[in-house]
Amino acid sequence: MAQTYKQIQKQIEQLQRQAEALRNSEVKGVIDRIKVAIAHYGLTAAQLGLGTNKTVAQPKKATNASGKSGAKFSDGNGNVWSGRGPRPQWLRDALTAGRSIDEFRVGSRKKSKPVSVETVSGETVAPAARPARKKAKRAASKIYKDDAGNSWSGMGPKPGWLKAALAAGKTLEDLRG
Repeated sequence: MAQTYKQIQKQIEQLQRQAEALRNSEVKGVIDRIKVAIAHYGLTAAQLGLGTNKTVAQPKKATNASGKSGAKFSDGNGNVWSGRGPRPQWLRDALTAGRSIDEFRVGSRKKSKPVSVETVSGETVAPAARPARKKAKRAASKIYKDDAGNSWSGMGPKPGWLKAALAAGKTLEDLRG
């Protein structure tokens, strides 16, 4: 004889009640054995890690599906970068100011310091206390300039002023310096 859905649901409920009763009796047995061991060895709550103000270690958060964590670079001011995609402006400014990318690597021994960069007439200038870069930069083969004094080396992403000029109808040849 075939059972109906309702009959199977009743059987499931009955089995769940039986499983819960078995679990409760097993838990009671475990608790009783633990109490005997505590009394036998004279253990205290502090020795068991109970009733203390110590924080219990939290389980580690799962990383994303690729197994890589989020932030690889941080400036200590809340700015972070995963190392993927274009470098954020805060990191580009710091590198322009003479800082090393290794200073911002999460978990590195070097501590990053807040970026201190002065702006003079729209240009970013490294503070005077910073030593000059040891490694020479590659010279740009083309320089593009506008009437406002903005310039672009032709390397890296196009800056906003250049995008606006191109949208206004100018060509790269018009802006070549």
